[in-house]
Amino acid sequence: MNLTDPKYKDFAIVREMLQTSEMIANFDFSQTKNIAQVVKQTGRLFLTGEGSSRIFPAKSFLYGVHKRGLDLNVATEGSYQAGEYDLSNWAVIAASNSGQTKETIALYVKLIQEGHQKLFGVTANAGTKLIEKSNESIVLSCGKEKAVAATKSVVEQALVYRSILCNMIDCECPQNAPVAGEYAKKVLEAEYDQELIAKLAAAPVIYFAGRNDGVAEELTLKTNEITRKKSDFLEGTYILHGVEEIMNPNEVVVLVNPFESECDRIKELLVDGVKITVIAIAPKETVFPTIVIPQLQGYNGILQLLAGWNLLVQIGVACGVNLDKPQRARKIGNEFVE
Repeated sequence: MNLTDPKYKDFAIVREMLQTSEMIANFDFSQTKNIAQVVKQTGRLFLTGEGSSRIFPAKSFLYGVHKRGLDLNVATEGSYQAGEYDLSNWAVIAASNSGQTKETIALYVKLIQEGHQKLFGVTANAGTKLIEKSNESIVLSCGKEKAVAATKSVVEQALVYRSILCNMIDCECPQNAPVAGEYAKKVLEAEYDQELIAKLAAAPVIYFAGRNDGVAEELTLKTNEITRKKSDFLEGTYILHGVEEIMNPNEVVVLVNPFESECDRIKELLVDGVKITVIAIAPKETVFPTIVIPQLQGYNGILQLLAGWNLLVQIGVACGVNLDKPQRARKIGNEFVE
């Protein structure tokens, strides 16, 4: 996608997605030093929020912590469920693009009443309830988004979380940021095979399968907002454990960085058996039609997400929908009102 082609140029979501590359390249990793110190001293970090403000930012952080084997207890849930937990010994970070999300503000009101003093906020808007209720806040640099679907803010939220990690350990992300920005631009501007796009545009359901690191799950949500299609997230190897029973040949599966050892089996069950279309987003060619993307330490999840965004935009354009304005979905899903 690009801003010169007439089929893309008038959409705010395309402009906002393309702005992500510069934001990545210029991200300030030093801004969470104080938060990182509190998290390190506490040893427990709880990440909360709703929808896109939690799925990718929180789960990609969890994946990074567990993959490195760090001695840090990290957990995440939506804000209402978090309110049922004892978080008295945890540092808590809530992300809300608007800063006005009802569930998140309600959680912070409860925690403040309980005397909690380690509450942090991440938002794109200054002067909001989340900032008021937090002990310290990070205001995103990406600016407001006009499209209903959150995009560049989701990536910056993830980078804020990643910067906490980088301020606790030796991390490659700051020095890799300029290259990450270049790779992001390349991934976002790629044009995909139009026959493949037509097949996805005709599909009534798009399944996303991948690790529980927030990428495939976030793309599942974005499918609803951008393409208006039904979607489902198949975590890990769920795709090999019975879901083929309800799949139809006119549906599509998108594998995000698939486990190489299982690709042949997936092909046997779904492509050869169900006759369903399966494609992959991966760092190298697979047995399926593959969107090949670059790899870069600390940014692989982001690059996978951006490739998925690009795919969804091209599907949405092929479907003839207004990418910026769904008929029912709202920018603030459940807004706090005094």
